Amino acid sequence: MNADFGAPKELAGGLQQRRALYQPTLPPCLQGATVRVEYGDPTTTIDPTCANVVAEAFPCTYGQPLVSFVAPPADAVDEDRPPIRVGVVFSGRQSPGGHNVIWGLHDALKAYNPLSVLYGFVGGTQGLFANKTIEITDDVLASYKNQGGFDLLGRSIDQIRSNKQVNAAMTTCNNLNLDGLVIIGGVTSNSDAAQLAETLVQNNCKTKVVGVPVSLNGDLKNQFVETTVGFDTVCKVNSQLVSNVCLDAISAGKYYYFVRLMGRKASHVAFECALQSHPNMLILAEEVALSKLTLMEVINKICDGVQARAELGKFHGVLLIPEGLIESIPEMYALIQEINILHNNNVPVTEMPSQLSPWAAALFQFLPPFIRRELLLHQESDNSAQLSQIDTEQLLAHLVEAEMIKRTKEGRYKGRKFSSVCHFFGYQARGSLPSNFDCDYAYALGRISLHMIAAGLTGYMATVANLKDPVDKWRCAAAPLTSMMTVKRHLRGPGAIPIGKPAIHPSPIDLKGKAYELLREKASSFLLDDFYRTPGGIQFEGPGCTAKPITLTIENQDYMGDIEILKDCLSKVRTMVKPGCSREVLKAAISSMLSVTDVLTVMSHPLNAELPLYHFN
Repeated sequence: MNADFGAPKELAGGLQQRRALYQPTLPPCLQGATVRVEYGDPTTTIDPTCANVVAEAFPCTYGQPLVSFVAPPADAVDEDRPPIRVGVVFSGRQSPGGHNVIWGLHDALKAYNPLSVLYGFVGGTQGLFANKTIEITDDVLASYKNQGGFDLLGRSIDQIRSNKQVNAAMTTCNNLNLDGLVIIGGVTSNSDAAQLAETLVQNNCKTKVVGVPVSLNGDLKNQFVETTVGFDTVCKVNSQLVSNVCLDAISAGKYYYFVRLMGRKASHVAFECALQSHPNMLILAEEVALSKLTLMEVINKICDGVQARAELGKFHGVLLIPEGLIESIPEMYALIQEINILHNNNVPVTEMPSQLSPWAAALFQFLPPFIRRELLLHQESDNSAQLSQIDTEQLLAHLVEAEMIKRTKEGRYKGRKFSSVCHFFGYQARGSLPSNFDCDYAYALGRISLHMIAAGLTGYMATVANLKDPVDKWRCAAAPLTSMMTVKRHLRGPGAIPIGKPAIHPSPIDLKGKAYELLREKASSFLLDDFYRTPGGIQFEGPGCTAKPITLTIENQDYMGDIEILKDCLSKVRTMVKPGCSREVLKAAISSMLSVTDVLTVMSHPLNAELPLYHFN
């Protein structure tokens, strides 16, 4: 492990030093040492047909209530608060803003009781298992406030999954006498946090486990989580790079730029960057999966765009590709699954091609040698393919060039020779200085984490709703991790049966949402008009410093606010329909409620019959 983890670091002057002085803005409910905790109704899963499976897997933590945090009354008595011992670990990939979660947690912990202690696990989950810690203090935090990366503590394998790993984590919690453990990460890390919380409860371990949604991929989205920490920053950095490429393309007028963007299985990063920079084409993994487009159908779609632009005398362009695209193509997905099975069976890489099924072997041989090598790379810690290492952009550029040559020979294309330049934008953005939005959001989540532990909550995720509005309108809450879980299915429709373990799965782009509708409206103009947009670098001061992701501001996602509206409506019904009310009022109420329950019954069973089948595992 790096011996320098937790050591003060030199800030390189200028912007980096000024960023360290930025003080995040807090919602009103988090500005004091304590909060008022309001418990709502018991929760269920978003897919009712999975509820029983989730309940059986998590008997101790399923069905917990939704919890809201509000400012305490002005006349609240300041009671004695015992010191709290908390551990924190980076479990997911590094994402801008992660350090501010620790900063917010530390400040809330010391405000709660100055004798409270915060331990950071050095080297990620490996440090958790081995009980490698440093104490987080003001001095330790000083040079990491509002800074990118995860270099305060580092990270490692990003999993707490096997019995050995869970038992090691529990042993560490007991040895340190921790009241709480905060796990910072994305989809997989928070699924692991849920399992760890359940196990600790079953073993009478007092440590409360809470998760914090930090992921550059933006795929941890659900009814409670509107976006993740780091997504805004990564999209702004990548959008600037994409817009630079757009200007280079139109200046030279002779190259097509194939740009692959990090984001794992879902296309949220590429989607947001397209809305910010207006490239000519965007191939969404979700569209390909829904339409079941083959590899050559994707290639022909791109070639048709190239040909349409050539007819206007344009021989340049920019194409955005999400790194998860390759898994959304049916035949490529099936090939990758076969390779994953061979990995799981410990088949040597050199022997894998000969053990593929006949059709998979034929597809494998069709692919360029560099793609073959990359497909055989060892799996990620979550047993998935190393999407960041598969040069999908080069594969598409290679096949598009071959198809354009073919069309030229057949007389169907009469433009200039097709030329391409390929880029992968991924690691460049992960260590960026976080945007003001990510700084504020992460700091608030850190403070919420402390209040969750103080309230005795375990198996929960810290959440903030209404993020599209100014900070003083944000709603702070804690949602049970089990309420975000679903179970994979093999089929769609009423006969589909949940299989596998419950988990929090990556959320695909909503192809019925307002943001996607906006993209579709502009797609033709993007393709033909070179309607490039230059957002520039991240603004930390001035008019642009409060900008938020376009996808966040377009969608109306205030789920917590909608819950409050529902509660208010039900309260009014109870007030107006009491024993002694007129028969007409009673009949009207019964008729209306029967209609409501009929509609909700239809909508609630089964949900998956209405959802497209994506390859998001």
